[in-house]
Amino acid sequence: MSDAPLLEVRDLSVTFTTPRGTVRAVDSLDFTVEAGRTLGIVGESGSGKSVTSLAVMGLHRGAEVAGSIALAGQELTGLPEKRLSKLRGRRMAMIFQDPLSSLHPYYTVGEQIAEHFRVHFRAGRAAARKRAVDMLGEVGIPEPARRAGEYPHQFSGGMRQRAMIAMALACEPELLIADEPTTALDVTVQAQILELIARLQQEHGLGVVMITHDLGVVARVAHEVLVMYGGRAVEQAPVDDLFADPAHPYTRGLLDSLPRLDDTDDAPLRAIPGSPPSLLVRAPGCAFAPRCRRAAVGTDTERALCATRRPELGPYAGPYAGPARTSACHHSGPAAVPEVSR
Repeated sequence: MSDAPLLEVRDLSVTFTTPRGTVRAVDSLDFTVEAGRTLGIVGESGSGKSVTSLAVMGLHRGAEVAGSIALAGQELTGLPEKRLSKLRGRRMAMIFQDPLSSLHPYYTVGEQIAEHFRVHFRAGRAAARKRAVDMLGEVGIPEPARRAGEYPHQFSGGMRQRAMIAMALACEPELLIADEPTTALDVTVQAQILELIARLQQEHGLGVVMITHDLGVVARVAHEVLVMYGGRAVEQAPVDDLFADPAHPYTRGLLDSLPRLDDTDDAPLRAIPGSPPSLLVRAPGCAFAPRCRRAAVGTDTERALCATRRPELGPYAGPYAGPARTSACHHSGPAAVPEVSR
């Protein structure tokens, strides 16, 4: 039996050629996902989260994908499309942000789940129909036999997302990628969807990649966290350690921007100043330096370092240091990220 992680990504880069120039949307990214564990990938819009997930699934068209993506030891980068399509849905599956645009409006929900099952298992129509109904029941849709005959527009947002999960898991994949699965859902339905994914993970031993900008989701479901900024990893940590002691100034900024229960009614929200960097023209130094409080209060020498030399992921020296903790900051350590008075 192989000791390889369920998913191992090494030195992943994704580059697009545009009329304005070359965009490196993901740059030298490394991470692993173990069976039965959830990796949360977090960052602002444009940080490279969704591009990373599409690269793993082999869904980029017209992009140059370099590096290694291995599923249980099997290399996926450069795999012919015919072989990759057999793995997609069967061994790895993805839940997209908007279930309404992901489901075909002209076919019933049951037909779409059944077709997905038939493609991978060459099952008959009756067996595929039964599998679709069983999966709708497993994800908590009432009267699954009746609802299988309805169209996506007849489902609520939460029910459509459940149907997408049913389709993703119909072929019992080993890896599930969830790209903002609770976007546009109210908080009650969000909680139900997250509980559903966690239950199915426990029952089936799934490895899960949860892509989100919501740190509340990360705290609830993730075991490990990868923080991305400007297409690169800036911090990796076990989830409890990250919330207890964020290593990178960007992670601290994300946490500080969250409203807190002990805030007064008139307490202002603390947004990270500035905007994410352009991926067309990369600055020579730290991409986060123009928005970083630590760089702003540093000495002339420290500011020059941040402006001219790009930091690489390295060991974190703070109180929650460990082999699983890395940070891409020239000043990593407990003194590197000043606290903000609230």
